[in-house]
Amino acid sequence: MSKQHTISDYDEASKALRERNLRQALYDEGSVIMQDVLVNLHGDEHRARRSLETQVFRRDFFRYYETEVFPTTLKETLAPYIESGEMDLVDFGYRVMVNLTVDFTGIDRPLKTPEETADLMALTQLFGRTATMAHATVDRDALRAEAREALDRFDETYVVPSIASRTEKLQQLKAGEITEEDLPRDVLTVLLRNEDNIDMTRDMLTREMAFFTLAGAHTSIHTLTHAMHEMLTWTSAHPEDRKRIDEAPRFIQRCVFESIRLHPSSPIASRRSLCPMHIEQHDIEEGDSVIIDLQTANRSTDMFGSDASEFNPHRDIPKGQQGYGLSFGRGMHACLGLNLAAGVMPPEDKTVDHMGTVALISQVLFQAGVRPDPDKTAEKDTRTERDLWGYYPVRLGPV
Repeated sequence: MSKQHTISDYDEASKALRERNLRQALYDEGSVIMQDVLVNLHGDEHRARRSLETQVFRRDFFRYYETEVFPTTLKETLAPYIESGEMDLVDFGYRVMVNLTVDFTGIDRPLKTPEETADLMALTQLFGRTATMAHATVDRDALRAEAREALDRFDETYVVPSIASRTEKLQQLKAGEITEEDLPRDVLTVLLRNEDNIDMTRDMLTREMAFFTLAGAHTSIHTLTHAMHEMLTWTSAHPEDRKRIDEAPRFIQRCVFESIRLHPSSPIASRRSLCPMHIEQHDIEEGDSVIIDLQTANRSTDMFGSDASEFNPHRDIPKGQQGYGLSFGRGMHACLGLNLAAGVMPPEDKTVDHMGTVALISQVLFQAGVRPDPDKTAEKDTRTERDLWGYYPVRLGPV
């Protein structure tokens, strides 16, 4: 009979995340969306697909989006909220991120209307709840049924026409009518261009599109709301740091990294052992479940100091470690979108030139006068056991 082992020591958790004989098991409950998507693959199959899809997720790509594409999207999305003087951070996060994530996924938005954005938001939210079904507090059978219907509609409405437009582009490239620079730079184009080299059915392709859409948006929105909450709370208690948010990109990144350490998108990583092994005093047999407690590991006092459970953007980070701890994973399943969400923290003597979308959004919101709404109460999402905000009302503009 298989056993469950929980690993919470920081160093041992880091080793477990890198262990190639531990297979991904976190998303088994959400297989209606997550079956055979990148994060659920293992071994040669995972390596082959990841090597293709990482062609999209390079630093120059993220820097291009951050400097050329995202500022316009952010400005357009924020404008009506500045006019109204209020927003729900969760709703705003989905609106600003969904357009970006469907773009690098390869999902076309032919209408570009508020209604289309709302539809993609609803689909993304549903796919996110389905992927993390292991932590759902609602009827899981009903959630699966809803997700199946939504996936069919996602395919018909968005994936089919997106495939058609990219297939036409690839045919034009083959005929010499366009150049490489004319091709969309997205996951779908890469997969279609290499379909003879990977084992992927049509249904798998649709799920891969749903996965990248939800992964890019869901994680960033979770991170944004927690980071804003921590920064609003911190600057209220430490007003001397308020100016740093406006003027010091490195400080904002430190705030975001610290929040990510305390609030990983998934509090645990779940693996299944492929062979006997020994990790942190655990004798693990083939088929055993291994739970890597990221939230506890990230709050290790040995690694991050006696106040490791508290938010402190001035924290000294041990040499060789990142301020966000283990939240983005390690090894083969390390998050592809890390640089998009969190940016790159340069050495102290270098200028920050890649802040990441979460830090950029946070900076713009503070410049817009963001503050908690005194008349409304923020609420956690009760549909999941995960530590997610479901509603976070704020005010904008002059006090």
